Amino acid sequence: MNQTTILNKINDLNYQGLKEAYLRQIEDANYNQLSFDERLYNLLEAQDIFLHNKRIKTNLRASKIKDKQAAIEDIDYSSKRKLDKVTILDLSNLNFIRNYQNIIITGKTGTGKSYIAQALANRAIQDGFKVCYMRVPTLLEDIKLSRADGTYTNLLKRYSKFQLLILDDFGISQISTDDATNLFEIIEDRTQLNSTIITSQLPVSQWYDYLNNDTVADAILDRVVHSSHRIELEGESMRKLRSKIGKK
Repeated sequence: MNQTTILNKINDLNYQGLKEAYLRQIEDANYNQLSFDERLYNLLEAQDIFLHNKRIKTNLRASKIKDKQAAIEDIDYSSKRKLDKVTILDLSNLNFIRNYQNIIITGKTGTGKSYIAQALANRAIQDGFKVCYMRVPTLLEDIKLSRADGTYTNLLKRYSKFQLLILDDFGISQISTDDATNLFEIIEDRTQLNSTIITSQLPVSQWYDYLNNDTVADAILDRVVHSSHRIELEGESMRKLRSKIGKK
């Protein structure tokens, strides 16, 4: 059997990673020093790595994360932010996802809430978790549309399957009683099954009044707030600081 026949079969199977490794073995005489089992393992490992990287690219694209370059390593721990590095590094091991726990990140506009959430999300994608990023106003609008066109049940199922859901900009705009109920149903479907990160300009102490629905507020606070990791950012807007640095 010749190499062309083998390559044709690899192409038929669409084993792209294995194909690239096989071509390397053909071109590099050093591989001849390996045993059959070693060469076979090299081919299988190459295919496994290829599929893993492909899944990461697919999940990253589907996640709708805005800042795909956000990274744990680039988080700013300047003293004015009062951000505990140990806490972030502990969360970056992603056990909060494995244990179905949530994170709440609060702080004024521009303090870096979304960046931290997306940095954790990017790390989760690299580790193979399915992630989705949504601004809360956009999510609530999607829910209204899905109720109108009869796809609401499918929408709930879709969001319940993400192992990590980021709800960004909670509390940035007024919320109706129906909106609060819809948000609760998204959260309820994920409780003790998957993890959620919520970012908000509003301190948690103001969430109850903001939701303007006692029953829903009690339910959301019970399911999210009382069992979440809390990050409270302080200091000046990071955007303003970067702007000042740029003008120097």
